Amino acid sequence: MKMKVLLVFGTRPEAIKMCPVVKALEQCKDVETVVCVTGQHREMLAQVLQVFDVKPRYDLAIMKERQTLFDITIAILDHFRTILEQEKPDVILVHGDTTTAFASALAGFYMNIPVGHVEAGLRTYNLQSPYPEEFNRQAVDIITNYYFAPTELAKKNLLKEGKKEEDIFVTGNTVIDALKTTVRKEYRHEALDWAEGSRLILLTAHRRENLGEPLRHMFRAINRICTEFEDIKIIYPIHMNPAVRAAAKEELAGNDRIKLIEPLDVLDFHNFMSRSYLILTDSGGIQEEAPAMGKPVLVMRDTTERPEGIEAGTLKLVGTSENGVYTAFRELLDNKAEYEKMSKAVNPYGDGTASEQIAAILKERLGRK
Repeated sequence: MKMKVLLVFGTRPEAIKMCPVVKALEQCKDVETVVCVTGQHREMLAQVLQVFDVKPRYDLAIMKERQTLFDITIAILDHFRTILEQEKPDVILVHGDTTTAFASALAGFYMNIPVGHVEAGLRTYNLQSPYPEEFNRQAVDIITNYYFAPTELAKKNLLKEGKKEEDIFVTGNTVIDALKTTVRKEYRHEALDWAEGSRLILLTAHRRENLGEPLRHMFRAINRICTEFEDIKIIYPIHMNPAVRAAAKEELAGNDRIKLIEPLDVLDFHNFMSRSYLILTDSGGIQEEAPAMGKPVLVMRDTTERPEGIEAGTLKLVGTSENGVYTAFRELLDNKAEYEKMSKAVNPYGDGTASEQIAAILKERLGRK
């Protein structure tokens, strides 16, 4: 009888990191793989599924205009129960720190179904930063049965919290696996043609806790840099959030060396990263992806749940003040030695085999039971 693994995810970052796990499990003859997407993000999620050729059995399609955390949590709990009753999986796999992960794991707990947490153990220990992600991740780890930690530091966090060592597996991060599918030698895009001959800076900024003045401070720092360095061009795939778009339009419009473009699918985004000089971001996953390509990352946040990158020297945490972002950005453009040091630092997030390790561990553990 086949073991049944149900993977659930709902946002683009989750999909990027879970699709390689889906593909690894599909290679196991004695495992039935069931994919459920919640649709917490819609268009962005569909793009990733297409790139990895993953076909969900279930789509909860919960996304609605101006949805709140209440809406997402209630809708997932309401819909997911029926699926669990029907499928009766041996384990539910969730990823990371989204509300999809939290609500799906909670549903599994309510129905006494084991939960596996991919990317377990990351911490800032500040429930307000990142918000609500830090709560989601800690809450999922309270009810997890199989902890797939990306690094030794994540494992240490889990041990410190009293999790059993025999249930923790250090696998590396599955996003490194994803890059093997997405990054391509032969790749062209009109925005990259626009930046040709310049040092390309890739910018992402959208976090909930940075909306308002922090976001505007970032943009003002970037504008200042553009007036001082004529050899850079900045591409900003702008988030769908209306508040982000309004701030970007007000602060960045009219600068002919900053190109605002629509959000990129995962294949495009990874190839933009691979061709960039450095990356400015307030995102989480990029902190793991970019170092695998030798790209320095300036993290425009006050905290990060990925301190391994800072310790390894692949990341710098620069805060959200205008002067903080400006100073760190300027140094990397000016200081070749510092740039080389960051770009050649060893990536702490694994060797690209995390998905295969997770599949093998689940087969062994579920088979034993």
